[in-house]
Amino acid sequence: MATATTAKKAATTKSTSDYSAHHLQVLEGLEAVRKRPGMYIGSTDGRGLMHCLWEIIDNAVDEALAGVCDHIEVVLYRDGSVEVRDNGRGIPVDIEPRTGLTGVEVVFTKLHAGGKFGGGSYTASGGLHGVGASVVNAVSARLDVEVDRGGNTYAMSFRRGEPGYFPDVATDDKAPDHEFTPYERSSELAVVGKTKRGVTGSRIRYWADEQIFLKDAEFDYDGLIARARQTSFLIPGLTLVIRDERRKPGTAGETATHVETLVHDGGISEFAEFLAPDAAVTDVWRLQGTGTFTETVPVLDANGHMSPTAVERECAVDVAVRWGTGYDAKVSSFVNIIATPKGGTHLAGFEQALLKVFRKQLEVNSRRLKVGSDKPEKDDVLAGLTAVVTVRLAEPQFEGQTKEVLGTNAVRAIVAKVVEQELTARITSTKRGEKAQAALLLEKVVSEMKSRISARLHKETQRRKNALETSSLPAKLADCRSTDVERSELFIVEGDSALGTAKLARSSDYQALLPIRGKILNVQKASVSDMLKNAECAAIIQVIGAGSGRSFDLDVARYGKVIIMTDADVDGAHIRTLLLTLFFRYMRPLVEAGRVYAAVPPLHRIEVVNPGSKKNELIYTYSEKEMRTTVASLGKRGKNIKQPLQRYKGLGEMDADQLAETTMDPRHRTLRKVTLRDAEAAERVFELLMGNDVAPRKDFIVDSAAGLDRERIDA
Repeated sequence: MATATTAKKAATTKSTSDYSAHHLQVLEGLEAVRKRPGMYIGSTDGRGLMHCLWEIIDNAVDEALAGVCDHIEVVLYRDGSVEVRDNGRGIPVDIEPRTGLTGVEVVFTKLHAGGKFGGGSYTASGGLHGVGASVVNAVSARLDVEVDRGGNTYAMSFRRGEPGYFPDVATDDKAPDHEFTPYERSSELAVVGKTKRGVTGSRIRYWADEQIFLKDAEFDYDGLIARARQTSFLIPGLTLVIRDERRKPGTAGETATHVETLVHDGGISEFAEFLAPDAAVTDVWRLQGTGTFTETVPVLDANGHMSPTAVERECAVDVAVRWGTGYDAKVSSFVNIIATPKGGTHLAGFEQALLKVFRKQLEVNSRRLKVGSDKPEKDDVLAGLTAVVTVRLAEPQFEGQTKEVLGTNAVRAIVAKVVEQELTARITSTKRGEKAQAALLLEKVVSEMKSRISARLHKETQRRKNALETSSLPAKLADCRSTDVERSELFIVEGDSALGTAKLARSSDYQALLPIRGKILNVQKASVSDMLKNAECAAIIQVIGAGSGRSFDLDVARYGKVIIMTDADVDGAHIRTLLLTLFFRYMRPLVEAGRVYAAVPPLHRIEVVNPGSKKNELIYTYSEKEMRTTVASLGKRGKNIKQPLQRYKGLGEMDADQLAETTMDPRHRTLRKVTLRDAEAAERVFELLMGNDVAPRKDFIVDSAAGLDRERIDA
């Protein structure tokens, strides 16, 4: 027993002595960044590569925010490097007294060093932590910087964060693996040229280190353009030039250098119009204001010590809002032009104010709008909203270096106050145009609220019912017996005549029928309330049983397939388009899941006369071309065809056996699945064909008139 205890004690002592202070590593300077790059740039794939590029671009953008820069150029080179040029004030080139280094070397080699810590250089900026440029330098195999300032051009180079000299610095043949001489005793910021009086700016070119980044990491050109465009909206008058010299296959610059120049003078009002996906209910309303708050921050005193100091901050709020006819919300938020995709206190204040304003306005106008005791929720107010929320303040507190969430708590109350005051003034305005828009907006919010409440009640009470149970579903629905959603099918049939034949042709076990009378409401133009009032639209939504709009729940849809079965003529195509518009706008998940289909009924029936007592053969064709080809083929084979050929003008002309065989029986029918491979392109087509704007549709009709097949017109 004693022996075992002694051995255990010895093992404990040994394990303790094996872990001592000499096992601890102290990573100093840029070495820490190279050891743990993900902590500073998020990842080492393409996202991390883009993050580095935006750290450099944002430094130039901060100069634009300060009003001292109006031109930024980004060049993507074929060797994988990238250069950012600006005409700002230029990085300081004088000696920083505490370190004895030039401003250029401090910026690119010292973490938490920069001009954005309250020193008076920037009142508002995207950079806050002083690690952006130095981190990019640390994860670069090579970085060259040139600064125009005071009539001279200064230059310095770095290799994996270490300052030194490349002999090729004055040539066009630059590469990170070329000969490099590090500075040993003291660094040198060389003067390499002269500039005209008053010319200032910076040029930074770097090669991402292959030892840090994944092999397949590359710059996302589309992402670069999107964010550059966003920045040009946020800083009116700033010109951003993106030059792609990579000749990358599959891009716009595949055969030659591709250049895009982005500049917008309309600011965030123009940005909101650009982002809006639907027709307008209101104009773009600009909500602006400022507020102050006090926060305690550590400040460097004259003795070099950090001491807590109460500092008064100013927060400028600038918001652009615009409501449209759709129900999707698109809200983009920014702090000092840095996007905050995950929101933060400014977005929370904005949404809080929106809900408060609309609840109050609906309460005041409850009698006119017939609201009752119901209150709108956040989603009711956000429906159809396109908004750009921006705040500008010195030293905002973000959650992490990637700056995705604003954490400064006082901003919430300031944004809420500004938005509440300005939006209330807009909605209660007595100006003729604004008053009409405000009335339409309140009606839209009420419609969304009633739609949500109706959908919730429907979901709570509606259960899958079979033919033997009592049902609150429309009387004209011919339901099926099966409760298996995966197997069941709903046919939306054009007209009562087709319904009669379809009832005889269907398999009532799993095929349900819902007739519609003629052409339903064009929901691309109509409001939500008008859509819900329309008997045909309401019946379709009720029968499918999954709600509509944002409240649509695919999991409770009553049928596995929804099949649109219309006549094979122009009117049938129009009805099918109207139905698809309804599904696209208000039941999109059903389309995205591939559960909406279009039946393909035949156009012709060809009866081949067989000799003797042999039964005649029936052949169905689905287009004029197919019919002619089939007839010609039969003629060559010496087959007799019964004349005249039968041309189906509608589903009602078929008997039940023919309809079942050609259109409804899964063993023989053809269905076209409706898909959304490109939702944005589909949205544009729906808006062109069915939207409020008549001029583009007129142009489309005129341009397409030459290709019209007159034979397809029923006259």
